Amino acid sequence: MTTASSVSRWVFFGLIALIVATVIGVVVYQRVLKSPESAAVPVGVIPAGAVYEEALVRVDNGVVKFYFATGKADVAPGSNEALADVVRGVTQGKRAQISGYHDATGDAAINAELSKQRALSVHNTLVALGVKPEAIDLRKPEQTQASGSNAEARRVEVVLID
Repeated sequence: MTTASSVSRWVFFGLIALIVATVIGVVVYQRVLKSPESAAVPVGVIPAGAVYEEALVRVDNGVVKFYFATGKADVAPGSNEALADVVRGVTQGKRAQISGYHDATGDAAINAELSKQRALSVHNTLVALGVKPEAIDLRKPEQTQASGSNAEARRVEVVLID
């Protein structure tokens, strides 16, 4: 009887572990991979001279790049999926570093503030995905006016750092 009792106890604990793992998996899936914002994340380069009136997100060599419409700080659909690797990296002890850039059109002070608001939008998206604010570094690049077309310049980049 002792053997049957031990086996029953192990089966019971195994079932509990399976249920807990399933619940955790469902929560992670819904929060990170299957949010309403999730969409396919295209990878590539924005064509020179391109003008976009909506936000885009791209992943390029491990760097998540958010491109913004003129005068806007709205984060692109598909952001949660694009940030999934960043969220995983932070849970493994790395830090997320966010850098904002702006284009050369318009008033420099307004561009600087808009660049900051865009970086904060990405920061808030990471926090909503469960990243602790202490694990996120907001970094103002030495050169905030980016090169390339205006569409390429209006961006925020997220990288993992040790």
